[in-house]
Order: sequence, then structure tokens, then C-alpha cells
Amino acid sequence: MRGFRHTVTLAGGLVGSGLMSGCTGQQSALIPRGEDAAVQSTLFFVMLVGAVVLWLMLNGLFFYLTRVRPGAVPQRLANGMIIIGGLVVPAVLIGALLAWGLSILPDQQRSGDGLTIRVTGEQWWWRVEYWPEGAEAPIVSANEIRMPVGERVEFALGAKRVIHSFWIPALGGKMDMFPGRDTRVSLKATEPGVYRGQCAEFCGASHAWMAFAAEAMPPADFAAWLDHEASAAVAPSTPDAVAGAEIFAREGCGACHTVRGTDHIGQVGPDLTHVGARHTLGAGRLGATLEDFAAWISHTDELKPEVEMPAYGHLPEEEHRLLAAYLKGLQ
Repeated sequence: MRGFRHTVTLAGGLVGSGLMSGCTGQQSALIPRGEDAAVQSTLFFVMLVGAVVLWLMLNGLFFYLTRVRPGAVPQRLANGMIIIGGLVVPAVLIGALLAWGLSILPDQQRSGDGLTIRVTGEQWWWRVEYWPEGAEAPIVSANEIRMPVGERVEFALGAKRVIHSFWIPALGGKMDMFPGRDTRVSLKATEPGVYRGQCAEFCGASHAWMAFAAEAMPPADFAAWLDHEASAAVAPSTPDAVAGAEIFAREGCGACHTVRGTDHIGQVGPDLTHVGARHTLGAGRLGATLEDFAAWISHTDELKPEVEMPAYGHLPEEEHRLLAAYLKGLQ
């Protein structure tokens, strides 16, 4: 018995530690940094309190009848406890929680304040297009989201081939993305910061590596960033970057990738015009250092199973370094 209690205590501690560790960090739904996430966090805790109250009432009743007052119970009292404690109280409590919860959820379906970001789930990366109000053409990026703090941004969501799900836990709830059909959701960040988004629908071999950084920026900083994002790529300025650009052209990378301001206009893979300024590579798979660029180029298929981009392991290590210098310079 003593050993059993020790095991239960240890297991409880481990579970508790695991649960608490999941409540922190860039991907926590319980530390809201957006208006919608705050509503959902409140909903979670109110529902939790309601569930605890209901659990305590029912189990308190069982404890009273089995431990405090064991023995026969008059039929009338037993029927009353079953009807009131087992039907009326749970129905009223759960009904009130449900009605309140449904009344606050539609806010995330409101229209945005002007900016629309179209996000398309690919396998396994994110195509991102910024459509400022009145724009005739999008500003194209990939694998990260940037948005102004204090403004409600509308997301138009779609998918290629399979279903994905768009989710930034710190900013709001998830929304499924379907091939051939648009879904919409709006989010309003309340604090600047970099948060982690994730595909929340199993979509294939590299589903776990289909993430993205979501950066909420002060409005003036976002406007400046968006203006720069719309510009063409900077020309390589170092001997290594110049050599890397030549290798990029020689290996036909422009058949799949766009680098605006150059002859590379491929639409198969992510737009690389400003890839060097992004937070991650491979949709959250790696960081964005020179070493990360080189590793991605040479071990793509190992880092992201079944990805369409081929690995360039046949190139000498020195050419990996030069390609990395070129790509990192695309700021």
C-alpha cells in the first residue's frame, strides 16, 4: 500500500509538472496575447470552475451517503436527490455555461479593420499573401505571419491537396483550411511579441514540422516592415553571396522559388525574396543562421520527410556555405 501511494504521488507530480510546463512559452493558449485568446482563456477557466463545482457536488453527495450516513435512504429522499442532484443541477449549470460560452465565441468571426492576410496551407509550408485595404496585388511572403498590434486582422484561409488547420494559440482559436474552399477568421494582437503557430490538423509525414512564427508589431513598425517586404530583393554584396547567387541560378532554384527583382519567378515553393530576415527555415523546422541555411540545403529530405524540395547533398560543402551566404543576405 505504501509503495502504491508513493507511485501515485510520483505520477501525480510528473503529470502536474508536464501540465504546468505546457502552460508557458510562445505556444500557450493560457497566457493570452490577443483579444480572442483572452476570451478563450476566460472561457476555459470558467468552464473548469463549473466542472469542479459539479464534480464536488456529486462526489460530495456520494461520500455523504456512503461514509457519513450509510444505510437505507427513504425512497422519497432518494428520488429527490437523483432528480435534483443528478438531473436539475447539472442541467442548469451546464446549460448556463454553454449559453454563456456560445455568446462570447462569435467575436473571432468579426471582419478585420482593413488588412487581410491570405494563408494557404501547402505540404508542408505556408504561402502568405498580404492584402492591405485597397491593394490591387498582394505582398507575398512565406512561413511566417506579421501583424500590427491593436488592429483586427482578417485571415482568408485555404489549402492545397489536403486539410490543414491554422492556429496561433497565444492570439486566438484554430480554423480548418480546406482545398477548394475559403474559411475566415480574424485575430487582434494586444501585445508585441513573437509567438508560435502550428498546423493543428494531421496533414501527412511532416505535419509536426509545419509551424510558423507569428510576430505582432507596433503599427508603425509593421507599416515599415510591410513596405520593405514589398520591395525587390537586395543584390548580393559580398564575394560569398555573389558566388552563392551564381550557384542558385546554375542549380535551377528559380524554377521553384521567386526572388523578386531577379529572373527567378518560380511559384512551386516559398517566395525567398526576404528569406534571410525570417525567424525560421522550413516552416519552423530550423532557425535562420548561416549554419541552418547550409543544413537545410544539404539535408532537406532528412529534416522534413516527403517534402517536395530535393536535398542538394551532391554539392560540395563549400557550395552549401556559399548558397547559405546568398540566402541569408536576402534581407
